[in-house]
Amino acid sequence: MTSLNFRKINIEAYKPGRSILKKKKNVIKLSANESALGMSPKVLKILQSKNYKISKYPDSKAIDLRKLISSKFKCEFNKIICGSGSDEVIQMICQLFLKSGDEVIVPQYSFLMYRIYASIVGAKVVFSKEKKFRVSVENIIKKVNKKTKIVFIANPNNPTGTYLEKKELINLRKKLNNKILLVVDDAYDEYMKDKNYSSGLNIFKNKKNVFILRTFSKIYGLASLRVGWGYGDRKIIDALNMIKPPFNVNKIAQLCAIESLKDSKFITKSVKHNLFWSKKIKNSLEQFNIFCNKVSANFLLLNFDKCKLNANNVEKKLLKKGLILRDTKTYGIKNCLRLTIGNNSENKFFLKSINRIFKNV
Repeated sequence: MTSLNFRKINIEAYKPGRSILKKKKNVIKLSANESALGMSPKVLKILQSKNYKISKYPDSKAIDLRKLISSKFKCEFNKIICGSGSDEVIQMICQLFLKSGDEVIVPQYSFLMYRIYASIVGAKVVFSKEKKFRVSVENIIKKVNKKTKIVFIANPNNPTGTYLEKKELINLRKKLNNKILLVVDDAYDEYMKDKNYSSGLNIFKNKKNVFILRTFSKIYGLASLRVGWGYGDRKIIDALNMIKPPFNVNKIAQLCAIESLKDSKFITKSVKHNLFWSKKIKNSLEQFNIFCNKVSANFLLLNFDKCKLNANNVEKKLLKKGLILRDTKTYGIKNCLRLTIGNNSENKFFLKSINRIFKNV
């Protein structure tokens, strides 16, 4: 019998963190950087209306959503493309710009889908070393050669929670060859309030060789609906639209994304909640010599190097209590756990559990 031939893809597939625990009914998942407060009440009204007409295809161009994005973020309508999560936009960027033999630079610790999508199209992924869990502009530039086509940066970075200051990001673009595309992922931008920070969108809105990624999965609380967007030069957007699948963002996702953008009060509430609990948790953990990154996004990278217990031991004890954190070994980071900021009751239970774990240590 003749077997089918297909291309062998030599990559390590994405491994999501745990979502369920055997023999545990009440599980608190603080591992996926999801919204602590869930979705906007305006989104809930949309979901409860049941007036979707799902027998009809959605708007393939997501015109109403793109119009609102354009208005809210003061950017050009024709430079926006929507995707089934920002993941799909990353995938399309790799399909458009990369071929076998090309090289892509990603920070040593970074969102896993950059390397996965680049590898699928045959590009070589080159890692630039970080300095104390911070992206190093100097080390990125050292890795650049004639084969380099894209540099991916998440700012703030996932899973480390650190970020490049505005001046550092500008300096990176200046030092890169103009023919190299810089992709800046603004996934956690709304949480950032530091004065020395600025989003990629605000810095590079009119740059032809920078592409910006945005998502509705984080602060907007629409992770299950899969909707994100990208912003770049008109020629790039036109080319992406040629390879974009038709009807890639479903109708319910588009409607909910629109309502999310309209609810500024909910975003403000979410930011305040995140800032309060991030600082409280960070300060509480330090008494056990568990140290974290500077508060930036909606998660903390917990470092156990100076702690009496290691990350693996603490994770096992937390799992017994029904608490799921993200093991960072997948990212290549040892003796750390990533903690997503939860709602009030989840955060209180986490701190209570940590105190009990270390009470008799």
